[in-house]
Amino acid sequence: MRILTAPEAEVPGELKLQVAALQDQAWPGPPVPSTALVHDPALRPVSMLLLDGDRVVAALDVLSKELDHAGRTFAASGLSAVVTDRARRGRGYGRRLVAAARAAVVQGGADLGLFTCDRGLRGFYEGAGWELLPGAVLVGGTAEEPFPSDQDGFDKVTMAGFFTDRAARHRPDFEGRRIALHPGDIDRLW
Repeated sequence: MRILTAPEAEVPGELKLQVAALQDQAWPGPPVPSTALVHDPALRPVSMLLLDGDRVVAALDVLSKELDHAGRTFAASGLSAVVTDRARRGRGYGRRLVAAARAAVVQGGADLGLFTCDRGLRGFYEGAGWELLPGAVLVGGTAEEPFPSDQDGFDKVTMAGFFTDRAARHRPDFEGRRIALHPGDIDRLW
């Protein structure tokens, strides 16, 4: 098995179709054209695919932006659209990819990583090196049309990693706070 990492726009079409099929397993819905934007290009989306030969076993995207919070600016990244082939779950493939993404975020120079996940997946992400950020709420969407992770019908927790000394010193500024992520209209949350 190997991990392919590439800007989202450069992932080969056949692999994009396989990723879309895995995403449809996890989040059924109307088909998305293979040419459609999955993520806002301003978030510098990077796809990471765990491949078994030419088959996608697991996939995720890393999104990045400058985050202004508590009077400071941080280089922030987060995980999006994390999925593993239903037939291959429980074998550690997803965790391997999520841990590799964490390492890539650190190597990419991010001060911190932030994202939300379903409450039931907290242990999965902790097993890959991420930490719960207690009481934190990510506010997605835009400033004009916010999309908070604590809205009715959501059961989300915020996961984080504080990778630089500066970010680690300011961790208390993130705990229990609303964090204006505002990734835009396409991603809403990452």
